Amino acid sequence: MAVEPLSPQEIEDALTGLPGWSVADGRLTRSYRLASHVAAAALVAHIAAVQDELDHHSDLTLGYDTVSLSVHTHSAGGALTAKDFALARRVEDIAPGHGAH
Repeated sequence: MAVEPLSPQEIEDALTGLPGWSVADGRLTRSYRLASHVAAAALVAHIAAVQDELDHHSDLTLGYDTVSLSVHTHSAGGALTAKDFALARRVEDIAPGHGAH
């Protein structure tokens, strides 16, 4: 099933429901700060499981007490699609449980 790129207006509308997320260089991005390296690593593991479940994967970076995500849809020519925003919403749902802010 082909995934269609979102229009600039659709992207802007989708961002209103995702505080802390932004678009940079054509990718949907967000960074989180956590209490410790172990907490950050646990969030990375949880995000990885969600990405496998959705079959949609971001660039995921673990820092000492930070986690950063950057995503776009390769099958849509690197554009932003509903798949990217669905992943972002799922990450937003799980991040507070890890103490991320």
